[in-house]
Amino acid sequence: MIAITGASGHLGKATINHLLKKIKSENIVAIVRDPLKLAAYKDTGIKIRTADYNDLESLITALAGVNTLLHISTTSMGLVGVLQENNVVRAADWEGVKHIVYTSGLGPKADSYFLAVQQCLRTEEAIINSKISYTFFRNSLYMETIPQFIGNALQDGHIYFPAGAGKVSFVSREDIAEALSVVLTETQHQNKVYEVTGSKAFSFQDIASLLSLEKKFSINYMDIPAEFLEAELIKTEMPEDEIGWFLSLAKSIKANEFAPVEDCLEVLLKRKPLALKEYLTKL
Repeated sequence: MIAITGASGHLGKATINHLLKKIKSENIVAIVRDPLKLAAYKDTGIKIRTADYNDLESLITALAGVNTLLHISTTSMGLVGVLQENNVVRAADWEGVKHIVYTSGLGPKADSYFLAVQQCLRTEEAIINSKISYTFFRNSLYMETIPQFIGNALQDGHIYFPAGAGKVSFVSREDIAEALSVVLTETQHQNKVYEVTGSKAFSFQDIASLLSLEKKFSINYMDIPAEFLEAELIKTEMPEDEIGWFLSLAKSIKANEFAPVEDCLEVLLKRKPLALKEYLTKL
């Protein structure tokens, strides 16, 4: 059986939909904290099991009989996030899971600017130390996050973000889900690391230019100081740790940590991945 943690999220649901085209539904285990979020899958034959990243015992129970696990990284931050992801690895080891596919971050290093990528590296190390075979999907930023970066640009014509000339090899979450379904149902991906990116990297100035052409009005990119962004986030009463996380992402983009481009995704899909211009057309 193939299990998916965080199955009620966007990536989890998209991966389930692609798996349903490849294997019988009764061979899919969707692990969620709130089963109501998967109500649409209630009568599909999928096994829906309840577990919490913070509860090791619930994870062990949920992974009973599972051979392959898609471990989708948690949205929690800092030490809490590290402990949650480690709980999944410990539960998988306890239950005898044979293979873990883990959604990591692009090019993780101990000194990466982006805090989430540092966290991913620690989980990768835990999986390797468990001796369970693995596939690491080191994903670049989702195209679907672009609206969060550009704010009201389609209304007021301005993108404000402290990324300088840094570039990002944005990748479609739907393409990642399809590629995950391929790896989860094939046997030749053991102990492989895939740097999953789009076919080209773009700066925020590039995005502004593409949007200007597509939407037929001028959109400008403003490289604001990080302190300006921090001040605006404070006004929203965002928790301090989330502000630090978001600022670390901006610093990471500016340092081109998300700029690398690889062809892993195209090889797995056996086709060209969604291009950024195609995605922006739909905004």
